[in-house]
Amino acid sequence: MKIKNIFKQGAIQATAVADSIAKHQVKTEIGGHSIFLGQVRADVIDGKTVSAIEFTAYEEMANQKAAEIREEIIVKYGLSCAHIHHSLGVIAAGEVCFFVFTSAPHRKAAIQACDEMVDRIKNEVPIFGKELFEDGSHQWKENN
Repeated sequence: MKIKNIFKQGAIQATAVADSIAKHQVKTEIGGHSIFLGQVRADVIDGKTVSAIEFTAYEEMANQKAAEIREEIIVKYGLSCAHIHHSLGVIAAGEVCFFVFTSAPHRKAAIQACDEMVDRIKNEVPIFGKELFEDGSHQWKENN
């Protein structure tokens, strides 16, 4: 199993998503893609507005677990390929922090695989988000 570094400092740019899509046009066995983009919300919690989330991770452990999940899902759904990207550092409300891209010969496999991969990464991979509020305060984010 090849372990890839899923992390990048800063927000995931739209050009990175477009480049990833463009690179798959040569893979003519693919019939469908599914893409999930996680974006930081400006939630209001106890009257305070989230301005950003600061992401940290146990990178070695997180990359290992993400690779395991990726391999399991590729096999389970017969995917042509799957990609996981997650931001580290401070990501402002409105910016993209999480990008999952699955490809398969048929659309339903790509869609189901993407959905399961997002859920498993959020539940099983040690990535932590600290919500930063406009007033300068902060709290650790709980995934739901």
